[in-house]
Parts: sequence; C-alpha cells; structure tokens
Amino acid sequence: MNFNEQFDKLTKMVNNALDDYQGIDDGPGSNIYKAMKYSLMAGGKRLRPVLALAVCEMLGGDQEDVLPYACAIEMIHTYSLIHDDLPAMDNDDYRRGIPTNHKVFGEAMAILAGDALLNKAYELMLSYTLENDSRQREKIEAMRLIAESAGADGMIRGQVVDLESEKVTVSQETLELMHKCKTGALIKAPVLSSAILCGAREDEFEQLRIYAHSLGLAFQIKDDIMDVESSIEIMGKASGGDADSSKSTYVTLFGVEKARELLEEAVSAAVSALEGFGDKADFLREMALFVKNRNH
Repeated sequence: MNFNEQFDKLTKMVNNALDDYQGIDDGPGSNIYKAMKYSLMAGGKRLRPVLALAVCEMLGGDQEDVLPYACAIEMIHTYSLIHDDLPAMDNDDYRRGIPTNHKVFGEAMAILAGDALLNKAYELMLSYTLENDSRQREKIEAMRLIAESAGADGMIRGQVVDLESEKVTVSQETLELMHKCKTGALIKAPVLSSAILCGAREDEFEQLRIYAHSLGLAFQIKDDIMDVESSIEIMGKASGGDADSSKSTYVTLFGVEKARELLEEAVSAAVSALEGFGDKADFLREMALFVKNRNH
C-alpha cells in the first residue's frame, strides 16, 4: 500500500469514528449538535489523528485502542479553529472552503460549539478509559499529555503570544515559542500520546518526540509560506491574513527563500529522527514530505 492509499485508509477510519461519536437529536437546544458537526465533519486533512494511528501501526499497537484519543485530538483541533476564526481573533469568513462556523450559526453558537467539542473530547477519552480496564495508567497519562498540549502551557499559550505579537516585530525566540505551542503542541499530542498508549520504549519515545517537534515546525513554516503564495481557491480560506494583521512569521522575519531553507531543515530533522525504526517508519517519513509539499 503506497502513502496515499494508506493515508486515505486511515482518514476513512477517523471520519467513520467521528461520525459515530458525534450524535444529533431534534430536541430543544439540539442546534448545538448541528454547529459541532458542521465544523467537525467539514473535511480537513485529519493529519493529527492519522499521525496517532500511524505511530500505533509502526509500534505494533491496536489502532482501536488509539482511535478514541486520536478523534478526541481532532475535536480539540476543530474547537480551536472555530474559536480562531471568530471576529475577536482572526475574523475569518472561510475555513476548508466553506463559511466559518460563526458565519453560519452566529458568534454565540460558534463559541458554544467550540466549548462543546472540547468537552466532548475529554468525555470520549474518559469513557473509553473507564470502559477498558487494561493499561489504565497509560490511558490516563495519554490524556494528561493531550490536556497539557491543548492548554495554557501548549496551544492556548501559543495563541496568546500570537495575539500579543500583532503589529510588533518579535524575536526569533518568541516566534519559535509561539509556533512550538500554537501549532507544534497539537502535532506532538497525537504522536506522543499514541506512543504512550502503545508502550513505546524510552528511546523510541525520545525519537518520536524529536520527530513530532520537527514535523510541527515544518508544518508552521509551510503555513507561513502558503499565506503569501497561495489563494482561497487552493487553501479553502483567505490568504494574506498574516500580512493584513501585521503578524510576525517565518516569512516576515527571514524572507521566503530562507523560510524554505528552514522548512527543508525541519523536514530533514523529522526524517532523521526515525532512523531507528527502519522500514516500519516509511509512512511517517512520507508524512514529513507530505507536509513540505502540501498546498493547503
């Protein structure tokens, strides 16, 4: 099975599970389920849950054990996008080629839909942990890592630094911290939580930590490049938003050509980190190249 076939297989597994986990009814207040599902099932690459399942496969784990945590991370990611698109944040009208959640359901409902997806993520992980007695310590540790990655020491801190960096030029150190938290934390979460759930050895965990860090960096640098080179037709959202908000990015700080060099270095570091896994890591190596070459 080649990379695209494997990616499609894992994506389908994730989409089917997300559809099963996300209920809908017709009673009072049921509009919240429609708003949640609108963004959760709006497409997207499913990169994060696919990473979790791919790490599991490489380590010889049971993907059914990892799937609830992988889907929970996608719910957290989706909630963050809904809130990120709000007028108080990035004020975006389109996401994944369709109107953003608040454009369809209103700002108040969009806030609630994001809140509900965040809570649903932890409900899902806790329910699975309680229903399955084996390796409960590992399951709880995986949840702790996911919570940390999404919270004030992870994604949310990165968003705060992003907001505080508008219309000012920040240092390279601040830029790296912002992206390590804002983007990198939710790339790290699926890789390392899956490693915990699958009983990775200490040396394997460290190799995957380096891989996840480098992949997250590559993902963000590529995003910064696409923001100046792509279009809404390709990306599914407006480009040029960073420039309009006077945000510091790898492109504004270093220029496009240097940003491309840094992208190559990050991808190379990600690939090198997997040497100890041999051929079993081929899909994860291809994932690094996929991140480098994507256009949306």
